[in-house]
Amino acid sequence: MVSRLPVIDDAGEVGDLSHVDAAALKPFSSLPESLQSKLRAGRPKAEVTKERITIRLSPDVVGAFRATGDGWQTRIDAALREWLRTHKPA
Repeated sequence: MVSRLPVIDDAGEVGDLSHVDAAALKPFSSLPESLQSKLRAGRPKAEVTKERITIRLSPDVVGAFRATGDGWQTRIDAALREWLRTHKPA
């Protein structure tokens, strides 16, 4: 018998599913595409995406940016963008 108790509490936490009949669960792929697109994990795709490259930087430069915490690669991008405002690449 399927339990009618909610499996998600008011705080949005998923409770113990051991009391739920597995046959009552549906696979994600069986949901309508419109609903699947709203429920996909991760952040939405940005309008302007960045290009993935490989670049070699001095260890002290990388260390200084990494020491600033998460988002250090974005800060390197911002620093290069700022440099381009007043300089021309050779």
